[in-house]
Amino acid sequence: MTRAKTLGALASVVGFLAFVEFTSGILQGYYTPMLTNIARNLGIHDADVNWLEGTQLMLSALVVPAFAKLGDMVGHKRMLLISTAITAAASLVLPFTDVFAVFLVAWALQGFYVVWLPLEIALIWSRSRSMSGRSGITARAAGLLVAALELGAITGALVGGALVDALPLTVVLLVPAIAVTVCFFVIWFGVKESPEPTGGRLDTVGLVIISLALISLTGGLSFLRLNGVGDVLAWSLVGLGVLLVWPFAIWELRHDDPLIDVRMFRSPALGPVFLTAGLFGVSVLGAQAPLSTFARTDPAVYGYGLGTSGFATSLIIGIYLIAMIAGALLFPTIARLVTPRVTLMGASVLVAVGFLLFLPFHAAYLQLITNMVIVGLGSGALVAALPAAAASAAPPTQTGVATGLTNSVKTIGGAVASCVFGIALINHAAGGATEGTAGSLSGYITVWIVCGVTALAAAVLLAFVPKEAFTDKAVVEAESQPAVP
Repeated sequence: MTRAKTLGALASVVGFLAFVEFTSGILQGYYTPMLTNIARNLGIHDADVNWLEGTQLMLSALVVPAFAKLGDMVGHKRMLLISTAITAAASLVLPFTDVFAVFLVAWALQGFYVVWLPLEIALIWSRSRSMSGRSGITARAAGLLVAALELGAITGALVGGALVDALPLTVVLLVPAIAVTVCFFVIWFGVKESPEPTGGRLDTVGLVIISLALISLTGGLSFLRLNGVGDVLAWSLVGLGVLLVWPFAIWELRHDDPLIDVRMFRSPALGPVFLTAGLFGVSVLGAQAPLSTFARTDPAVYGYGLGTSGFATSLIIGIYLIAMIAGALLFPTIARLVTPRVTLMGASVLVAVGFLLFLPFHAAYLQLITNMVIVGLGSGALVAALPAAAASAAPPTQTGVATGLTNSVKTIGGAVASCVFGIALINHAAGGATEGTAGSLSGYITVWIVCGVTALAAAVLLAFVPKEAFTDKAVVEAESQPAVP
């Protein structure tokens, strides 16, 4: 095929995958305005809504390693279809149950959408194998996918907020179910399978060990957030989760076809990327709820906050997501002008600057928006860049695993941060400050400092990455090296 035809075929695949990510964004933004309505429909307390987040977070940490490896083995499109079918089935259960246990299980299974982006970027990387400028093509495609994701999140939040006030909840909950069902057929008919799957057998022993480790770790963190730092069971689960990583690593090093090639963590290019993903998860997953509650806090009552209405708060979130779209789309252009490594460092610095600006500037609506735009530009670039960078630096047989690991490590970073921030906000809460807000100003300052410092740490880590990492030159050099048994 000519280069033009090849690029045209890949562009059509990216277009269909962008629709998939738009649907993913709808799932991530649609339900937020109606969580209180869902709680009333299920007959549960508002605080019990946290179990929905916790179970989905736990499941996402489990499914990504398995589905990423299976994508490399049997085809990324096939695993994309299976995960979409599970997500669609779970989404179709939600409108028709008012039993909390059933809703909780369906909500958790809906979290299979977390594997979509890693599988999509691995698929694009594998289909661009014969093209020149492969790293740049993957980076641009990743930027478009993340832009579609954030646009879907904005659309989902706006549509969900409008419909929940006008229609019965059953009808409202059907909308994302229909969108995911359509998404399944878009993948089936519009996306071609990645060439040359690696084959092999799934490392079930490794999968069981890492699953137990992740269940124990995320479960322990959830209990810490719910029951406080004095909970012995929570600490025991966290400790067990950390300890299980050791036998997992030993097993994987001895396995001929490991679930996760742990040697990738020693790679001078991949190791810092995985650590950056974990540090980035602290802010992108752990800080959003505290920022929202800070904006809603009434300064006339508590002496801090903005006292914004629900709509004004949603505008902040919307502007933040638009900034993420801009960051995702700008990443490949800036990476061509400098290098992907420097661009990643710059994005991390933007996130750090944005959060540290909250320390002196948090008393006005415009200040909050300005800070969030800076954070959003950096965050959007990182969301797009990290899986693309992992794909370009990974061994050819571990592309899906590497992109999936950026997601898994980011999720773990977010889970740890969510626990730490929850404890900090609760422990700092002043008397009478628990009504309608999460904690005192000192608790929020802790959140901003941790997010800023972890982002700076990520920028420092990336400085140790080889200068030509994540570029086509590095890919050619890596693929020209003889295979090491």
